Amino acid sequence: MDSIYLTAALVAIVWAVFVLRKDGKSRILSQKKRKYHVVSGTALHQMFNFHRLHDYMSDLAGKNQTYRLLTLGRNEVYTTDPINVEYILKTNFANYGKGEYQHTILKDLLGDGIFTVDGEKWRKQRKIASYQFSSRILRDFGSSVFKSTAVKLAAMVSEASTPNQMLEIQDLFFKSTLDSVFKVVLGVELDTLRGTYEDGAKFSNAFNDASEITLLRYVDIFWKIKRFLHIGLEGSLRKNIKVVDEFVYKIIRSKTEQVQKSPDGSARKDILSRFLDLEETDPKYLKDIILSFIIAGKDTTATTMTYFLYSLCKYPHVQDNIVEEVKDVTKLKEFSTVEELADNITEEALENMQYLTAALTETLRLYPAVPWDAKVCFSDDTLPDGFSVKKGDLVSYLPYAMGRMKYLWGDDAEEFKPERWLDTNGKFQQESPFKFTAFQAGPRQCLGKDFSYRQMKIFSAILLSSHKFKLADQSKTAHYRTALTLHMDGGLHLYAYPRLGHLKS
Repeated sequence: MDSIYLTAALVAIVWAVFVLRKDGKSRILSQKKRKYHVVSGTALHQMFNFHRLHDYMSDLAGKNQTYRLLTLGRNEVYTTDPINVEYILKTNFANYGKGEYQHTILKDLLGDGIFTVDGEKWRKQRKIASYQFSSRILRDFGSSVFKSTAVKLAAMVSEASTPNQMLEIQDLFFKSTLDSVFKVVLGVELDTLRGTYEDGAKFSNAFNDASEITLLRYVDIFWKIKRFLHIGLEGSLRKNIKVVDEFVYKIIRSKTEQVQKSPDGSARKDILSRFLDLEETDPKYLKDIILSFIIAGKDTTATTMTYFLYSLCKYPHVQDNIVEEVKDVTKLKEFSTVEELADNITEEALENMQYLTAALTETLRLYPAVPWDAKVCFSDDTLPDGFSVKKGDLVSYLPYAMGRMKYLWGDDAEEFKPERWLDTNGKFQQESPFKFTAFQAGPRQCLGKDFSYRQMKIFSAILLSSHKFKLADQSKTAHYRTALTLHMDGGLHLYAYPRLGHLKS
């Protein structure tokens, strides 16, 4: 995506003239009446730092817990202060939402899904989705899908666990989580792990590219012109979205026909079928909801698992600790097949995986799947820190930066340390969701949080119990690809070694 950075450079020169002229007399007069956060830069600086955007924002947060960047037409306020985060996400929730600005940016890809709308549209989808995720039927179905997919993934890792054969595991995680989410959400077997579904691979690639281009819209002031002219990255975005939409609409049509032919819904467990049973039949409405579930369940889990294994390779004792815990809670000191292990990962066993929960949470603290979340201020307001924000300002909290703030986590904030999440009895202890913001907080807190932990724990327990992992390049430092979610740039290359005494092929 080198064209992204070329676009940034071309836009920057023109953009700077407008911003610097705008931040003149009228702003000075306004600030005499109200107190505003310190200006730490402009969107111009974001564009030049797009390749390391989240680290750039973290650097600024290290100097000021809350700060402003100047853009055309409004301020952009960024905070790592948990008190401000709580105010935005909970206390004055009604005053901060996606707004028309963000809806316009995101709607081409995500439509009117739950991540792009406010008000009644959001409340309706939230209510229906909450009902679905609280269902024991869906929980049990999800666990079954996660186990079967993890067994397939372990088998593929085993095939690659020959001497000196390198494995790129991020791609496998994206394929396996896509397989899982499609089975749970749509009831469809994609089997992208084995590459037997070519259309599924095309969908995945198109969706990944579309999300990256969509993020650039936040800093590219000319994106609407490019969209109108169908040129540059906007032309590519249109093509990718066409692939995404056609694929999902095809599945919706097929599933609708199945439901109409078999009106008894007692055996239907996937989310789309359950929506259809509730007489939600508008294809676009269903498509928008489905894409929201897919981006929530596919990208987030895959990126977290990638950084999780990266961290465990950097801290190999954590791998061993997790394996010992899995042995204890499953009551399996040894097992002959991965299937046997999967059968013994019960709900009780998952609940008792306290150290694994801590290690996954520590990964999310340092590498949150959604590193930056923005809201629009609907009316003039004053945050708890005493500084003001204006109607139309973009107000964002920064999970990636928050995980690196020493004032929140101590001097070892940048160290991977699962023990920080355990009490003296070795039990996992929660932190305030306004300090640990990987799953949002308040009314918009992620409905799939428990679902996500269940999937990651099942995948982790099966993979780590059957294989030991080592970085192909021990000196590797992880770098992300700037997109809507925190993909690891270039993937994660590992060596996998069977754990002797546990797995028999």
